[in-house]
Amino acid sequence: MIEVLPETNRKIEIVARSAAMRECLRLAGRVAETNAGVLITGESGAGKDKLARFIHHHSARRDAAFVQIDCAALPAELIEAELFGYERGAFTGAMAAKPGRFESAHKGTLVLDEIAYLPIESQAKLLRVIERGEFERLGARRTIRLDARLVALTNVDLEAAIERGAFRHDLFYRLNVVRIHVPPLRERVEDVRFLAEEFLRHLAAKHGRTASKFAPEALAVLADYDFPGNVRELANIVERAVVVAEGERVEEKDLPQNVRAAVKANARQGRQTLVELEADYITETLAWVRGNKSEAARLLGISRKNLYEKIKRYRIEV
Repeated sequence: MIEVLPETNRKIEIVARSAAMRECLRLAGRVAETNAGVLITGESGAGKDKLARFIHHHSARRDAAFVQIDCAALPAELIEAELFGYERGAFTGAMAAKPGRFESAHKGTLVLDEIAYLPIESQAKLLRVIERGEFERLGARRTIRLDARLVALTNVDLEAAIERGAFRHDLFYRLNVVRIHVPPLRERVEDVRFLAEEFLRHLAAKHGRTASKFAPEALAVLADYDFPGNVRELANIVERAVVVAEGERVEEKDLPQNVRAAVKANARQGRQTLVELEADYITETLAWVRGNKSEAARLLGISRKNLYEKIKRYRIEV
């Protein structure tokens, strides 16, 4: 996936009520004033790409392009052509010359997402570009000067990848000029309410719904949830709640059943009753078969009638 944002003068908003996130933004703001390369680490869904946009927006390069390339989504044989571009006839199928991502990001910011998935051969070529500050299109002799800030994103422990021989240590040192770690949402509970309310405003408008606030019980559940999918998961939870909510408030019952069950389990330090375990198992099975009750009953080893009775008894949402 490649994303190019030539217009970056719009406001970039990041919720930062927690001390951990405020420190993250403070460092990002300092880095933005320079041309230093940045390595942004953090779990999937924590907001690394948004922090990269924040850095770009607050830099002197804000009026130039913001180019993002997902290294994990591109076939290995196309990565170099996408990064450096190519001339006509450089390889089979190259019917016309095409500029690469480095050229598209001229004077702007180039974000290499999922940098750990860059093949080791491409890592060597990227390292040479960073060291020399120049590159050539594939099949070309003309040298092009590199004038773009490089921001690398990863949810992989690169130092562990180096130990495995999957990532070059010299490239790591070049990328790791300034490292910013985006903390997972479970470590910044203070941000949950404000993020949820921000998502609620946008998603209610998107879906034409009337929900404009959360019931206290719903907020309590969100505050106690661990969010393994981080901010991205919170956005999905709120969107689901907005769609199913019947009034102007998002109630606890509007939150996904698995979220409510996880919070209750944590409250009991992980100990569940047999009834709750059965309810959770039925819920997971129904989700697995996408609501097909006949298939769910078969997998559970019970009759379809028995399944309906349990769904009603446990108030399972289907």
